Amino acid sequence: MAWKTLDEMDLKDKRVLVRVDINVPLENGVVSDSTRIDRIAPTVLDILAKGGKPILIAHFGRPKGKVVLDMTLRVCLKPLEAALGRSVIFVETLEAIEHPTDELQAADVILLENIRFHQGEEKNDPEFAERLAALGDVFCNDAFSAAHRAHASTEGVARILPSCAGRLMEAELTALEAALGKPARPVVAVVGGAKVSTKLELLGNLVEKVDHLIIGGGMANTFLAAQGLNVGRSLCEHEMAETARAILVKAAAAGCAIHLPTDIVVAAEFKAGAASEICPARACPDDKMILDAGPDSVKIITQTLENAKTLIWNGPLGAFEIEPFDTATNAAARVAAQLSQDGRLISVAGGGDTVAALNKAGAAEGFTYISTAGGAFLEWMEGKLLPGVAVLERAA
Repeated sequence: MAWKTLDEMDLKDKRVLVRVDINVPLENGVVSDSTRIDRIAPTVLDILAKGGKPILIAHFGRPKGKVVLDMTLRVCLKPLEAALGRSVIFVETLEAIEHPTDELQAADVILLENIRFHQGEEKNDPEFAERLAALGDVFCNDAFSAAHRAHASTEGVARILPSCAGRLMEAELTALEAALGKPARPVVAVVGGAKVSTKLELLGNLVEKVDHLIIGGGMANTFLAAQGLNVGRSLCEHEMAETARAILVKAAAAGCAIHLPTDIVVAAEFKAGAASEICPARACPDDKMILDAGPDSVKIITQTLENAKTLIWNGPLGAFEIEPFDTATNAAARVAAQLSQDGRLISVAGGGDTVAALNKAGAAEGFTYISTAGGAFLEWMEGKLLPGVAVLERAA
C-alpha cells in the first residue's frame, strides 16, 4: 500500500485524531439510519485496543462556517455509544478540549462538535489545521467519503501529524484498487442514472479502463437518441447527442464494448401500476416513455456479467423506485451478487441511488464491497486525485 494503516502506527498512550463521516440521515431529530456510524466502529475499537485515545472529528450538513444548532453532532452521540459499546464524551467547543477537565482527560472516546461550524475547516486554513493538529499526536483518516475535499480535517492535519488510514478508508481503497487499479479482467462497468451531463468525466474515464460499459437509466435514452432512434416522451438530453456520439467513438478506439438496451419497457406515465409494454429499442411509440430495459437486454447484461472478473456499478438501469420498472436493475444486481458470492466476480458499487437500488433488489449483501462515499466514489471513478488520499500517500 502507498499509505500507512493502523497496524503500522504506535498508538499506545497517544491521542489519535480520527476524521470520520457520521453525516447520517435524521427523521424528527433522531438518526434514522446508523450505517455510517456502525462502519467506523472497527477503527475506533482498534485504536482503543492499541492503547490510544480516539478524538473523533466529523461534519454534519453544510453550516458554512457558522454554528447552526440544527446541525449539531450531539444527535449522533447515543447511536455512537451503542455502536462502540462504551460511553463517549461530547465536546461542544475546541476551547473545551484545549483546556480539558479531569473528566475529559479520563474519557475513552471524545466526539467533537461539527467541524464545519469553523470557517477555517472548508478553507483548509493552515492556522486552523495547526490548531486541530495540536489536539492529537497521530492523525487517522477514516472518512473516504470526504477524501475529495481538501479541508483542514481531511488534508491540512495530515500534513502536520504522523498519519494513516482507518479500517473503513483502508477497505475502500483496497476495494477500489482491486476494481480499477489492477483489476482482474474482463472488467465491466454498469453506469445508470438520469443524465449523461452529470457523468461525462466518469464515462470518459471508464471507456479507457474497462472492457464492457453497460449504460442504463435515463442516460441510455440520450445515447439511443444520438444514434437516431426515437425515444418518444422519455427523459432525454437531446442537446448531449454530439457528446454521446463522441463517447461511443472514444470507446470503440479504446476497445471498450458499449451495451445499450436492445429492448425497452415503455409506459404512458411514470406511476405505480401504470400499464406497460415491451418493445424493441428502435420502436418506442411517440406517446410513451422508456422506463426500464427489457428482458432481452437483461439477458445480454447477464451474459456479460457471467463472463466478467471485475464489476464496478454506479446507478440503476431503470426507474427502480416503482414496480415493474425495477425489473432490469433487480435482475442484474442479483446475478452480480450471486456471482460474487460464488467467488467468480469482484463487485464494487457506490454513488447516488446505487445503494438504495441494490438494497431494494436484496442484492447488496452479496456484493464484494459497497461504498457509501457518494461524491468521493464518483470522483475516484472519474480518475481524479482525491486530496485526502494523496496526502496520506505523501505522509507514508
